[in-house]
Amino acid sequence: MSDKAKWDPQAVQGIIASLQHKPGALLPILHGIQNALGYIPPDSVPMIADALQQTRAEIHGVITFYHHFRLTPPGRIKLEVCRAEACQARGSRNLESHVKEKLGIDYHHTTLDREFSLEPVYCLGNCACGPTIRVDDDIIGRITPEKFDLLVDELTTTALEIR
Repeated sequence: MSDKAKWDPQAVQGIIASLQHKPGALLPILHGIQNALGYIPPDSVPMIADALQQTRAEIHGVITFYHHFRLTPPGRIKLEVCRAEACQARGSRNLESHVKEKLGIDYHHTTLDREFSLEPVYCLGNCACGPTIRVDDDIIGRITPEKFDLLVDELTTTALEIR
């Protein structure tokens, strides 16, 4: 996630300008901003509202309605825990509780050190190997709390070595 850009009002304005005349422009604009920056900066809400002649409340309402959109920068690593029925049958609820406790955050939040963002997902297509998580783009099955702890320690250590 560290490859995402910093808050840049001119870049956001460019995204808005390129999409604002399309029918149903709000969602493409929000996706464009989040794809470029990794999140939708709260300072961009008035810019979007002005361009689309909508209220800030309307824009904010759409952003907060869809769990995909973020109002804060994501962590360096995106962690997703599968919450689908097949993974639940294989122990994902226990894993889910452990993950939240280990990271000290709930879904849709980022750790204080900005290392991990935690998101729920509703099927990673790895049902026979649940419980399953996704770390950025890597799907990992048969995760136990112990394997998760080792994975987090490994990812954190790797990050420290890179810095």
